[in-house]
Amino acid sequence: MKARQYNLQNRLIEFSISIIEVSEKLPKNYVGQHFSKQLIRSGTSPAFQQAEAQSAESNKDFIHKLKIGIKELRETKVNLEIISRKFLPSEVKVQNTLKECDELVAIFYSSIRTAKANFIKSK
Repeated sequence: MKARQYNLQNRLIEFSISIIEVSEKLPKNYVGQHFSKQLIRSGTSPAFQQAEAQSAESNKDFIHKLKIGIKELRETKVNLEIISRKFLPSEVKVQNTLKECDELVAIFYSSIRTAKANFIKSK
């Protein structure tokens, strides 16, 4: 289990780096800066949420932190879609980051399902 957790944390760190790289490609005008700041906030948050979940005080707290991570990933996806359509339509990095975002949402959902199932078994 530890190896899987480590790999997820590493994957989330790599995702955060991708988010920063996409952000750096945006125009330096007002609109570009708005999207850049929003993307960095939501796109790096899942790594922090997952790290916090590993130190959760209860199963309920663990699930709550992962749910916040999902919300941030969904916000990131919408932001990336807008960026892809408006600013960087042919940028492969954006498309790859969108794909990774979808995969991370699935991983977070799976972790929540497992945590809920384990909680029910322990009762």
